[in-house]
Amino acid sequence: MIETMPNWLKKRSELSPHREALIHEDHTYTFLDVFEEAKAYTGKLGILGLQKGSTAAVLFSNQADSVFILYALQMAGIKAVILNNRLTSEELSWQLEDCEAEVLVYESGFDEKVAGISSGVKFVSTAKLKQLKDSDPLILDEYDLNVVTTIMYTSGTTGNPKGVMQTYGNHWWSANASALNLGLHEQDKWLCTVPIFHISGYSILMRSQIYGMPIVLHSSFDEKKVIEDIQRYDITIMSVVSTMLRRILDELGAERLPPALRCMLLGGGPAPLPLLESCIEKEIPVFQTYGMTETSSQFATLSPEYSIERLGSAGKALFPNQIRIVDGDGQDVPSGAEGEIVVKGPNVTIGYLNRPDETADKIRERWLHTGDIGYIDGDGFLFVLDRRSDLIISGGENIYPAEIEGILLSHPGVADAGVIGAPDEQWGQVPVAFIVKSETGVSDEDLLALCERKLAKYKLPKEIHFVESLPRNAAKKLLRRKLREWLEAKDDGVGH
Repeated sequence: MIETMPNWLKKRSELSPHREALIHEDHTYTFLDVFEEAKAYTGKLGILGLQKGSTAAVLFSNQADSVFILYALQMAGIKAVILNNRLTSEELSWQLEDCEAEVLVYESGFDEKVAGISSGVKFVSTAKLKQLKDSDPLILDEYDLNVVTTIMYTSGTTGNPKGVMQTYGNHWWSANASALNLGLHEQDKWLCTVPIFHISGYSILMRSQIYGMPIVLHSSFDEKKVIEDIQRYDITIMSVVSTMLRRILDELGAERLPPALRCMLLGGGPAPLPLLESCIEKEIPVFQTYGMTETSSQFATLSPEYSIERLGSAGKALFPNQIRIVDGDGQDVPSGAEGEIVVKGPNVTIGYLNRPDETADKIRERWLHTGDIGYIDGDGFLFVLDRRSDLIISGGENIYPAEIEGILLSHPGVADAGVIGAPDEQWGQVPVAFIVKSETGVSDEDLLALCERKLAKYKLPKEIHFVESLPRNAAKKLLRRKLREWLEAKDDGVGH
């Protein structure tokens, strides 16, 4: 069934043309300004040979032009593969090949990274794109809600990442679910310091055009600038991960944030109790969330009034969403019992790009099997116990041990490798590697140098421990729980 809606940005520019839409580095754009900028870019994209149904990859940071080009791609019906700018050239090369993009539009600041990409894709810098002559804009009057508009790669438990396909409908319903949860206030302004290449940042762009809400966009996270701009622009909502929230609190000292700030939307895993207690003391309302790229942002959210009483809970499913906990056979378990978290809702992905088998395995009868383990208590609150099997969450970035292990095992001096997440005060978790050598000469410097060439900086092991053998069960499955015990013993000064 075809469900269509008017082009969001065009509609918004007609409804509230003179309302503030985007504030970046002291420059303010109205919704009409943003629409005109984005419309001009659609014509330039046409000159590159892109048209409705084409696929273009983008490599951006948080800049005003990044926003205009992302809106332009959406308005032109060109699928945008939004790449993580923290990845290495090698990681980006793999994703570009996998998504079969026709063009890579990249910000000039990433020249060096792009030079290292081996791909048959046509490269165009934003500076070059800007210089192209204006051409007839390619603008859709309507969006088909079932059509894919964005693709974001998420790390896979078995090594290679997967392209998550997000439809216009996924983004529409995600924005609606958030509004039905947080409410919409006339004076709302969202401070965006999270990367717009992540679903957390991109979803703020969607909410802006759908709600008619201004965004204050920061190029990167700086706690001093955050506090200044919360006060300067009367910010009401901000998206954060625990690391960011801790840095804001440290910077505040004895000061407080203005009462206009009504929501710190916290993603990337549950917040530790001392952090929540500090926020309560400073009257900072923290809404803890559970979501993923596959759900186009938050899926369940915990209101501040429950943050201590339901410590560790991600709250309840947002209005259009459903959550179940199932056993290994896919049967529902009683409340309080642990099992796999499965989710269903109009903001859940239609599947993984070019991965029909994986899509069929993960999405059954429209229920997405997340791989996360959790339970729902007697009052309907969701508790996430284990994020996507072995996932490490470091400063809000997802890291899969299997990817790091694959790189380490490619070294001829490594016979076996195991990676786990270790607690870290600044980042929440950091990767730590255990290595069995096959050559005595191999050093941790050798292995780190290999990882630096192949992996994004945030994925690098912070410690490397050499061991005689790794703990495995009869089926040769690595026992990460045992590695965690070893690490705790080392921290306590006890050998294993």
